Amino acid sequence: MSEFVRKVHQVVKAIKPGKVMNYREVAEAAGSPRAWRAVGRIMARNHDPHIPCHRVVRSAGRTGGYNRGGERVKQELLEQEKRTGKTALGALEAMQQRLAGGD
Repeated sequence: MSEFVRKVHQVVKAIKPGKVMNYREVAEAAGSPRAWRAVGRIMARNHDPHIPCHRVVRSAGRTGGYNRGGERVKQELLEQEKRTGKTALGALEAMQQRLAGGD
């Protein structure tokens, strides 16, 4: 894992529940302001539940993609965290099953 990937993961881990950063802000905080597309690729490949990639959104305010259930799941996680101020990752699996029709 490269140093830049480690820095991106650290920045994203520091985003509090109920808050978001856009890809450009994460790139800047990781020390490479022009690497916002690389941040998007890093987040797309992230499968570590301890790195809350759902808290990274597009600059225009749209949520963007999410590799654990798509944009709909990402939006629901963000809304839940904003309401409660707590991490929503514990609810992720149940939410994915519900959206897939596997209640």
